[in-house]
Amino acid sequence: MSTKSNTSINGRLAIIDGVRTPFTKIGTELAGFDATELGRIAVSYLLAKTAIDPEMIDHTIIGCVSQPANASNIARVIALRAGVPRRVPAITVHRNCASGLEALTTAQEKLFAGRGEVFIVGGTESMSQVPMLFRAIAASKFARLGRARGIAGRATAMAAFRPADFVPLIALKLGLTDPVAGLNMGETAELLAREFHISREEQDAFALLSHQRAAANRAHLAKEICPVFESGSQDPHAILEDNGIRESQSLEALAKLRPVFDPEMGTVTAGNSSQISDGAVAMLAMSERRAEALGLEPLGFLESYAYTGCDPKRMGLGPVSAIARASSPSNLKPADADLIEINEAFAAQVLAVLRSIDPANEINRDRLNPNGGAIALGHPVGASGARLVLSALKELNRRRGKRALVSLCVGGGQGAAAWLTKE
Repeated sequence: MSTKSNTSINGRLAIIDGVRTPFTKIGTELAGFDATELGRIAVSYLLAKTAIDPEMIDHTIIGCVSQPANASNIARVIALRAGVPRRVPAITVHRNCASGLEALTTAQEKLFAGRGEVFIVGGTESMSQVPMLFRAIAASKFARLGRARGIAGRATAMAAFRPADFVPLIALKLGLTDPVAGLNMGETAELLAREFHISREEQDAFALLSHQRAAANRAHLAKEICPVFESGSQDPHAILEDNGIRESQSLEALAKLRPVFDPEMGTVTAGNSSQISDGAVAMLAMSERRAEALGLEPLGFLESYAYTGCDPKRMGLGPVSAIARASSPSNLKPADADLIEINEAFAAQVLAVLRSIDPANEINRDRLNPNGGAIALGHPVGASGARLVLSALKELNRRRGKRALVSLCVGGGQGAAAWLTKE
């Protein structure tokens, strides 16, 4: 699927502005905030920052992969808690790692279909709060216990439990394993490292550069971030920055890490993989016509986009076909981009994509993930697609550039890509 965004009677989809929470490592500063609250914080701050009248909003669209059980259609809960009027509908979208980008492209499709002009879009994820699950056999025993009557009946039901029934299934681990390929995401990266002959040293060097760029450009990153106030602890404070960036990271430290997914022959480590993180992103998008009427200067426009499928075992190569399809309506090439954001699911994965789309090394590597990527910043899966768009547009404006390309690999064997323009 692909589309070029210049055919609506209302003009193109303009991204006016956006914010994100800090991205923090699983189990750290944002662990006490569920995905709903993270999303609410981002949307509330966006509404305040842009001063948009909430009555103008036509739809709220939020990406999320692991929705909390107590907030089905999390986009609706976020919208209502952030002050979006009750009459405004909301929808949650889910395309694994590309869910945040899916929110934006869904807004464009609604615009082109005449189903709205002003949208709140984004993504949210609390990977710290992805639950642990009981096995089906344990759940059935709990159900029998719940139906039991009398002391004897309850005692009989309780006697059926075994210690193994209380060993939880880790939902996060299940979610990061492809049920068709039978591989977890790290194992798919190992496959690409072997097939493309990507060494451990190359992966670690790529990871180091991600941290170095993120550390050097914290001031740029700060302009994307809204504060999150931690008031429930003994030390109330504002969380203001991403906490996965390692200013002192070194190749020596990276080289000491053991392979995670193939202990004997592997090269993929925790250091050259994306960080598992919590965070949320919110953006205001609207028709070009409405932006002009309101006198708003957009960060940029969605020019074209595409989603494609690929072998789930090689899901990391998804950006290759997605970039090709997204580029075809305008005959663009990656070398035409003033900057490129490719989600750093794994260093091996990004390097394999670069070898596939740029075998002649025509892309200026200074334009790729100039402020670091998910290896340093983190990858809250439902939010990352929106973060790439926000980061790309902010950097495009700083550089006074013309076009940016963003892309992600998607668990399950898909790719996503979008061209953004300042013109």
